[in-house]
Amino acid sequence: MDAVRIIAASRRGLAQASTVQDVVVEAWQAQALAEAIGSHLAIVGPYEVRSRARGLGDAGGRFSGGLLFQAPTVGGLRAAQLTEVRDVKTALTGLARLLQEVCEALVGVVCSADEEGMYWTCVEAMDTADESRDHVSGILEKLEARERNLA
Repeated sequence: MDAVRIIAASRRGLAQASTVQDVVVEAWQAQALAEAIGSHLAIVGPYEVRSRARGLGDAGGRFSGGLLFQAPTVGGLRAAQLTEVRDVKTALTGLARLLQEVCEALVGVVCSADEEGMYWTCVEAMDTADESRDHVSGILEKLEARERNLA
């Protein structure tokens, strides 16, 4: 499945998240997707972005907050469905938006967290999402420079 479709499904999942557990699982889903897209682009993406894409894949793989909860039984891990990234720029722009939305949702969870473990899980997720967004921005900058050089 194309990255843009998976990102859209992830944004819908996050928008529908109604519990703390749902938000953390959606954050985990988004990070797994960042890892998958980064790893995919590191192998088959434009040469200029491959090293930054590797960084995105590494950053996305660092968040383990989803391990606190069971993976969704319906549909499983969305990132596992990734087969292609047809429009790299659109996918990365959507991924950046998704990661921003994840951070915003996690802020709400952090503010209401009664348990210290959940608080730190959410802080870790926000840090990882921010780092992933930084990598996405770097990749988009490289793509824009590449387009200018080709023109």
